[in-house]
Amino acid sequence: MRARRLLPGFSLTMGMTLAYLGLIVLLPLGAMLVKAAGMSLDGFIAATTGPRALAAYSVTLLSAAEAVLFNGLAGLLFAWVLARYQFPGRNLLDALIDLPFAMPTAVAGLALAAAFAPNGWVGQYLEPLGLKVVHAQPGIAIAMAFTSLPFVVRSVQPVIEELETETEEAARTLGASETQIFLKVIMPTLAPALLAGMSLAFARCLGEFGAIIFIAGNRPFETEIAALLIFIKLEEYEFGSATAVATVVLAFAFITMLLTNGIQAWQQRYLAKG
Repeated sequence: MRARRLLPGFSLTMGMTLAYLGLIVLLPLGAMLVKAAGMSLDGFIAATTGPRALAAYSVTLLSAAEAVLFNGLAGLLFAWVLARYQFPGRNLLDALIDLPFAMPTAVAGLALAAAFAPNGWVGQYLEPLGLKVVHAQPGIAIAMAFTSLPFVVRSVQPVIEELETETEEAARTLGASETQIFLKVIMPTLAPALLAGMSLAFARCLGEFGAIIFIAGNRPFETEIAALLIFIKLEEYEFGSATAVATVVLAFAFITMLLTNGIQAWQQRYLAKG
């Protein structure tokens, strides 16, 4: 007797999936790529390699890298605390992790700008030390870290919850230190999930807009990100230039995801062998 399936057959299910993917994801991206392909090669190169565009890429990539490195450490710590410990207020902390997903990014930008302003709750202590956040590159990194932290936490937390503590106890019995247990027993299992969360966070940082424009100052060549440059080009009716820059940002994000998937696949094969 044929096994019953909850969902329709493969052909219908796959067809619906591809149709949804095509309409919601591939069609808009295809339209953008067609628009970019309509430009001449010289025009595309001029739009994507001009001094202002290169400066915007540099600010965006540097800030995204800083945010992702911070979130890799902070996200792992948050996920470990939520998965391994029970304490008063745990549910509240768990809900606060997802707050950047629910909060409009413009509200996040205003809140960060108010907190890190020279007279803000945090900024008033940083300013005397010569640490400028608002209208400076560090503010961009902080805004990116704020909006992308949940990607790391929610990618790593389920894996930590599924870890078998018996393996850690066996390592302790054999004389392994806590550092050795973390690096050689826990991290090899967590690495694919952590890498996936960090790559998703990086892709989110590349496209972040609302939380940044209120804290960055948006000065060309200094604090102007790629997403803002695209917006400015659109306001100036330079649709070709805006599409060209957007294509470059899309390529950065796509290459990041491809590299991450490749590393994850290698990591899974390594764990399967070991």
